Amino acid sequence: MVVLRGANFRKLFSVRLVSQASDGAFQVGLASLVFFSAGRATTPTAVAIAAVVTVVPYTLIGPFAGVLLDVWQRRQVLLLANAIRSVMVLAVATMIFTIGVGPPVYASALACLSMNRFFLAGLGASLPHVVPRHELVMANAVSPTCGTVATMTGGALGYGVRTLLGAGDSTDATVVTIAALGYATASLLALRMPRTLLGPDQSAPLNLRSIGSLAGDVLRDLRAGGQHIRSRRTVANALGVIGVHRIGYGIMTITVMLLCRNYFSDPNNPDAGVRLLAQVVAALGLGVATAAFVTPMVAARIGAWRWIGACLAISAVVQAFFVADAAIWLLYFGSFVFGVTGQSIKICVDSILQGDVDDAFRGRVFGLYDVVFNVALVSAAGLSIVLLPQNGYSQMVFMDVALLFTLAGVGYTFREHRQRAQAQSTSGGPVNRTPARQRNLD
Repeated sequence: MVVLRGANFRKLFSVRLVSQASDGAFQVGLASLVFFSAGRATTPTAVAIAAVVTVVPYTLIGPFAGVLLDVWQRRQVLLLANAIRSVMVLAVATMIFTIGVGPPVYASALACLSMNRFFLAGLGASLPHVVPRHELVMANAVSPTCGTVATMTGGALGYGVRTLLGAGDSTDATVVTIAALGYATASLLALRMPRTLLGPDQSAPLNLRSIGSLAGDVLRDLRAGGQHIRSRRTVANALGVIGVHRIGYGIMTITVMLLCRNYFSDPNNPDAGVRLLAQVVAALGLGVATAAFVTPMVAARIGAWRWIGACLAISAVVQAFFVADAAIWLLYFGSFVFGVTGQSIKICVDSILQGDVDDAFRGRVFGLYDVVFNVALVSAAGLSIVLLPQNGYSQMVFMDVALLFTLAGVGYTFREHRQRAQAQSTSGGPVNRTPARQRNLD
């Protein structure tokens, strides 16, 4: 692919791949400890609460972290975030080995997950510095998508270690230790990039004095970021539609975990649930990889905003299938389609944000972007507690999510079409006057 020809892109890409592969191993270790150990987290309430607490810390600090990404050198952020995560994850493994699973382990894991969101926001804000604007859709197809595949590969490695060594807390601690070594490697890879490569163009020293100074101005900076988003209607629309999509996506994520754990597998046999979930995640990963090939071509032909609407429509149809049947083949098929549509929507939204947001505000916007993701997940978890039965299958829930996707697709497409028509009538000519190779965002 053309973006891989850029040396700087490949350097950033390597940091992402190694770090997100480590994420996969770490998440498998946590999932085994929390979701797939006998007697732990087998009800919708327990699963939903576990999902919520993993995102609450970053949801609270995300906007402030976004401000830091607009004043600190982003290469340094990527370097230090991975180094700090390596130490923190190693501490989690040590606690599992020594004091066992308990509140200290959970608290440390939450801190690691929050640092991960900071790292991902930094990657999103950095990408426009290593590829030209007309290659953003392709870069987002390759980079985050391959990062997701790397996460799944790391998860597969963790699952393989779990299968080889046998289920147990000590095995999970071993998997977590492997993740810590991966984070340390990603931190070293970041050193291959020049310190100022990833922006921002104006930065502050990374020290305690700059942190104190930022704390006094953070509300003003956040307000300026909000005003910047309001002035970019395409950005506001994109953030809104992906927030709604992620509510439905989050409900389905919890639903699939419960289906694998309690509906298609014996609830008293958590290992069978792990095996089924691994297969379902593999189908999802195949869909994610497919989105990387499909999205640049389709977005270039019909526009990223139209492809977002189409993906929401396809997702709604898949939900309708589940209303009629809960066969295991449909679980695999639905996971594949959700991988295609969900990743396609994310690729398009990432590209819109990177292309339409000024670099001086990009860190704040991507920090807010992650907060939108997390608030959607918290909302999905709350709805899951109320709506889902213990085995995870509810025809009403599938109908509701299908309706949610339908309304989101229609509303987003209508707003984009109306705003573009108004802009065209105001300018007296076509809205899009960019070269053909740049039109994939329009």
